[in-house]
Amino acid sequence: MGSAGLSRLHGLFAVYKPPGLKWKHLRDTVELQLLKGLNARKPPAPKQRVRFLLGPMEGSEEKELTLTATSVPSLVNHPLVLGVGHGCRLLTDMYNAHLTKDYTVRGLLGKATDDFCEDGRLVEKTTYDHVTREKLDRILAMIQGSHQKALVMYSNLDLKTQEAYEMAVRGLIRPMNKSPMLITGIRCLHFAPPEFLLEVQCMHETQKELRKLVHEIGLELKTTAVCSQVRRTRDGFFTLDSALLRTQWDLHNIQDAIRAAAPQVASELEKSLGPQLDTKELPSREWSWESQGPSSTLVPERGAGH
Repeated sequence: MGSAGLSRLHGLFAVYKPPGLKWKHLRDTVELQLLKGLNARKPPAPKQRVRFLLGPMEGSEEKELTLTATSVPSLVNHPLVLGVGHGCRLLTDMYNAHLTKDYTVRGLLGKATDDFCEDGRLVEKTTYDHVTREKLDRILAMIQGSHQKALVMYSNLDLKTQEAYEMAVRGLIRPMNKSPMLITGIRCLHFAPPEFLLEVQCMHETQKELRKLVHEIGLELKTTAVCSQVRRTRDGFFTLDSALLRTQWDLHNIQDAIRAAAPQVASELEKSLGPQLDTKELPSREWSWESQGPSSTLVPERGAGH
């Protein structure tokens, strides 16, 4: 395909991961669809370059050699697309920005399992009649408060400075390096014992840590609880609304998604990283790169067990 089409395959995009689908299988599927889309288009004529070849001089009886100029195809611009090009650099910037993610986490009171999942091996059964919405809200407030203190500690900021105050007001306090899971916000969306639904805003989390959070909440409530579902609803500046469904994992939709996300990607990364960011590499709505390179996809996850 032409260079104009390839230039639209540099950036970040989000896809929706159905429950139970492994992320590696999803990545391979998206990559295959991209390759199918690229191969379906008419390839461009290879560019020519001049090369001097060593050979015998024509018409000479002696073994004299001469250099002959000839035109050969240049392989530099032949498409080799493994993902979304220079989006790899942006994924690194996104990681360094320590952006938060949003989850809805569903819990079930009254039992404990060995892996904190509802379908894990049952360890204990308990009563939960004493648990109320007010008690749950109080525990959640305590958890959020302790994690906010930890966030300040891992950010290595002096809150007495004007810079730290302004960052706190803008919600830009972030850890300087990798840290344990940090919760910036947590609240109960629905409470109907034995079930409850939480909204969790956090960073540096794992699926297991989120499931363990439900277990620890159960212990604080003087009972037990297991996690029945974990669903990511936002990953940094990507939400479910911007995630491509499985039927949209094709070249055209991915190109459109990259172009639509580019302005927000640039704005959010510049706001979060500031002077640390090389603004020359930020995408715009007309972002175009002449070279190609490998990349990855950003995959919002869904489901309790991964």
